[in-house]
Amino acid sequence: MNNPQGSVNHSKGNDYRTIEQTMEKFSGGTRRLAAQLTTSASLDSLWNVLTDYDRLNLYIPNLLSSKKIYQKDNNVHLKQVGAQDFLGMKFSAEVTISLFEEKELGLLKFNLIKGDFRKFEGSWKIQNIKNTSKNSLIYDLTVQGCQWMPIGMIEKRLKKDLSENLIAVDRQAKSLKIL
Repeated sequence: MNNPQGSVNHSKGNDYRTIEQTMEKFSGGTRRLAAQLTTSASLDSLWNVLTDYDRLNLYIPNLLSSKKIYQKDNNVHLKQVGAQDFLGMKFSAEVTISLFEEKELGLLKFNLIKGDFRKFEGSWKIQNIKNTSKNSLIYDLTVQGCQWMPIGMIEKRLKKDLSENLIAVDRQAKSLKIL
């Protein structure tokens, strides 16, 4: 990731990881956020976690439900509901997204079909770090809220959520036994 606007260190025993983040502001309340985590988890275990669509809500914070509603080859449609407590109020959003799976590239691209955002698109990418046994897990999201959604006010929360999502996927991937 180029020009990170911030890095967050997360340590748990010998499980050291650094998350790099960037954020870009565009007109109309659109934000592009990207976060990257370095992990010892394998590509296969990370991929298995990311594509376990009906169970994502079991380990992704603030994701209330995730349900696969369509799949043909490597094209998948999901319906997801997320929730947050923000300034003492409950906020929830629902999206139906289309995903395109490219396992050989370690890439899951997604875009909004319908939902509570004007724009919700991005990707999960798993890349091997050259000359190491480590991988980079990258989450890239472009989001544009609806008229009533104060995206500027919640951008700090979005940045925190991206980090938490990366950590949750990493933790779940490391708990899997890949044969």
